[in-house]
Amino acid sequence: MNGWMGQILRINLTEETVNVEELDQTLAKDYIGARGLGTKIFCDEVEPTVDPLAHENKLIFATGPLTGTAAVSGSRYNVVTKSPLTGTIAASNSGGYFPSELKYAGYDVVIFEGKASRPVYIVIDDDQVKIESAEELWGETILETDNQLRAKYGDNFRIAAIGPAGENLVKFACIMNDRERAAGRSGVGAVMGSKNLKAVIVRGTQGVRVANKGKFKDVLRNCLGKIKESGVTNEGLPALGTAVLVNIISEHGNLPTRNFQKGNFEGAEQVSGEALADELLVKNKACAGCPIGCGRVSLVPDGEYKGFGEGPEYETLWAFGPDCGIDNLEAITKDNFICNELGLDTITMGTTIACAMEMYEEGIITKDELGLELEFGNAQAMVEAVKLTGTREGIGDLLAEGSYRLAEKYDCPEYSMSSKKQEYPAYDPRGSQGMGLEYATSNRGGCHVRGYLTSPEILGIPEAIDPLTIEGKAEWVKIFQDLTGVVDASGICLFTTFALGGGDIHELLEAVTGVGYTEEEMMKVGERIWNLERLFNYEAGVGPDEDKLAKRLVEEPLPEGPAEGKVVGLETMLEEYYQLRGWTPEGDVKEEKIAELGI
Repeated sequence: MNGWMGQILRINLTEETVNVEELDQTLAKDYIGARGLGTKIFCDEVEPTVDPLAHENKLIFATGPLTGTAAVSGSRYNVVTKSPLTGTIAASNSGGYFPSELKYAGYDVVIFEGKASRPVYIVIDDDQVKIESAEELWGETILETDNQLRAKYGDNFRIAAIGPAGENLVKFACIMNDRERAAGRSGVGAVMGSKNLKAVIVRGTQGVRVANKGKFKDVLRNCLGKIKESGVTNEGLPALGTAVLVNIISEHGNLPTRNFQKGNFEGAEQVSGEALADELLVKNKACAGCPIGCGRVSLVPDGEYKGFGEGPEYETLWAFGPDCGIDNLEAITKDNFICNELGLDTITMGTTIACAMEMYEEGIITKDELGLELEFGNAQAMVEAVKLTGTREGIGDLLAEGSYRLAEKYDCPEYSMSSKKQEYPAYDPRGSQGMGLEYATSNRGGCHVRGYLTSPEILGIPEAIDPLTIEGKAEWVKIFQDLTGVVDASGICLFTTFALGGGDIHELLEAVTGVGYTEEEMMKVGERIWNLERLFNYEAGVGPDEDKLAKRLVEEPLPEGPAEGKVVGLETMLEEYYQLRGWTPEGDVKEEKIAELGI
């Protein structure tokens, strides 16, 4: 096989057995890899009704055929499992260097099943795979775990691990690789913790076979040219990282503020990418094979928020900043560092705190219950709340369940800004209608990286469309969702699509794999992945009735700014979306569609 390594590694943690299986070439072509192939294997092997934290749930690491190649930003992998936060299927994406190393060790997919009787970590050294005791590592932070394993095995190994949040089954715990790269959403770290699996370390010495090297070089040259011509990938992201969006989104009036009560934040300048670059930035950082380098390395040199590490990026700056009513850049950056150490999803963490802050200010939850004066703008209380969540101490035990369960406990679920129990990212859909439809229909709950409509609605890429209208948005969302499925399955970074289109991705896949895709067939793979995920969710009990938004977004107009007076016109968009998907008017996947896609 070209592009694929042709092998699946299966590790049964209960029985402590290791087996290597041959990758089915038909499945590889039909689902490409990473999110697609991982999802297909998961759906074939796991009952949808499984308890996400039970040993019957499985955890799958999956790379794509472009992972580990010279393809632009070909450095991604997906973690597929059933989410403890949402009860839906989870496919959490991460970059860095670990994904390529896993590929070089000879594996497209690693399946973890069962549960170890004690804390363990896995050592993958090409075809040598061992299960080792992690009892001395249990309880350690991500950084300390990484340091100890590097001291024992050397710097040639790449490491993915969980921190205390994963061990304590925080429902939005991450898996962190290369210290500060995160498979960040949906609680995949909690599933890893439920299996007593502390870390996976890997070293590989094999290369990835390419079908047509000459064509690949030509396609790659063309793609790199487009990356260099794009103002986003060659200027905005390298200069300011994803935080370049803070001022842009604020100017458009859809920067969610104080738990989505407003769409613009008076302190946006103080927490912007420009402020980060001026005050705290040490250097840029890139994943393997990435010409963009959007990562930030930052330093808070002294004071109560002293720290050093990677980040923060846009979503983190927003979640701990405007959404919590905080303009203290050092406190926000400190929270980012703490989340990296403990292994916490910064989006859900920050928005859960924002939910608690509004409930506190409305008198729904008291200081005695919180142990903190958790009001909007209180940076010290926010930082303390993050620490408590990772260890499930005090109020942290409730915050660790996410905003939906927090608000539901007090009979006010409407304060949770989430869909399917996963919190929204940093775009108020009342000022970006397409994002509203994406949030509602996303198979893993509130999410922006399953169909990033901010690109055309706000950035004008690939073309500018009116963010405040609902017309045509269903078609845009479907196309973006299907294309994103392909991108995630291929093993390249979604940020490349600011410069590259479906045709470019098709050419990369064809040059590397040589399987004979047409572009239309490639897009069918994205549609196949989307429909398979939805079918799993339906059988898991998360049906079309969950294609909805938080009450605030459809009933409470934005009070000011460019989108003043707007709510999300979800009902009309949803009707058109179901029709374009070829589903029933109620949102069920038709048998004809299942047959058409060969699911």
